[in-house]
Amino acid sequence: MRRGAACFVNFYAYQKQPVVNMSIRVLVVDDSPIMRGLISRALDQDPDIDVVGTAGDPYEARQAIKSLNPDVITLDVEMPRMNGIEFLEKIMRLRPTPVVMVSTLTHKGATAAIKAMSLGAIDCLGKPDRGNAREVFAKLPGLVKVASRAKVRPLGEARPSEACSDTFEPNEKIVAIGASTGGVEALTDVLSGFPENCPPTVIVQHMPALFTCSFAKRLDSLCAAKVEEAVDGAPLEVGRVYIAPGGATHLSIGGAGPFLCRLRADSLVSGHRPSVDVLFNSVAEKIGRRAVGVILTGMGKDGAAGLLAIRESGAVTIGQDEGSSVIYGMPRAAFEMKAVQRQYPLSRVTPAIMRACDRNAKGEAAA
Repeated sequence: MRRGAACFVNFYAYQKQPVVNMSIRVLVVDDSPIMRGLISRALDQDPDIDVVGTAGDPYEARQAIKSLNPDVITLDVEMPRMNGIEFLEKIMRLRPTPVVMVSTLTHKGATAAIKAMSLGAIDCLGKPDRGNAREVFAKLPGLVKVASRAKVRPLGEARPSEACSDTFEPNEKIVAIGASTGGVEALTDVLSGFPENCPPTVIVQHMPALFTCSFAKRLDSLCAAKVEEAVDGAPLEVGRVYIAPGGATHLSIGGAGPFLCRLRADSLVSGHRPSVDVLFNSVAEKIGRRAVGVILTGMGKDGAAGLLAIRESGAVTIGQDEGSSVIYGMPRAAFEMKAVQRQYPLSRVTPAIMRACDRNAKGEAAA
């Protein structure tokens, strides 16, 4: 009896020891044997990643997920018997697992990628053209590592949101939002609660060039406000939301009333183009205390310094909290820099923004 008890205690103690140097277990799902090989070889170059299996279609993948229990899945979009979007939805409903989509970057592919990220995919990487596979797939290990640290919630999980006032009246403030990994879901949640006469809103979401147009169109179909990709010189108007185009330019604020969207080609800032810091710094300079700065889920620290500038100008600043962030990187950096006045779970971000921008709101702004 004593021996048995001792064995149990020792086993329990062993189980409680911290696990170190555990590889990230990845399942590669793609109908092309060549592509499966390329993806697997790219991932195998990283000592922290272990490709534990491959599958040629969702039916094979379903069995592999059950038997291998991967930490991350890479998933193609166009596959036989069931496409990747349908399979992703099943994964997120039945066995939520971090997924990185590997998709052809055509217009059709971009639309599918946005749909995938709205379902919970962590990121999307474009398939290479002939001859540039090594260059393209060099980014994949980093995406897989980010995905392995992401918080994935079951699709359809209730996200109770506070109701916004049905008597909202804009008070001439302008909203600036920055987001990265997990931002497609977060921005969809936030903007779907905006009223038709929402404050003028400018957004930088880290996203490839071909994706932002599709993202803006998707949001426009889901939201009461008008959502569009920003163009240079567009005036900031009530009821409109402007998404920074991906890749080639930074979005900033110009003009002095009306304020305008300004797009400029320049070098990367904080590792990104468009950069949240560029947008936020221009908001602090041009708009000052009439702004509301918001930083949502994302990897890294882009936007933290810019949000601090907005706060120091006398404006309201809001950050998404750790519990509701897919990746608590950008909001953490901003919070630790004391750039964030208030942190909220995602369900409370929209009401907080609207209180700060409502002429009829009473009490503390964004409280």
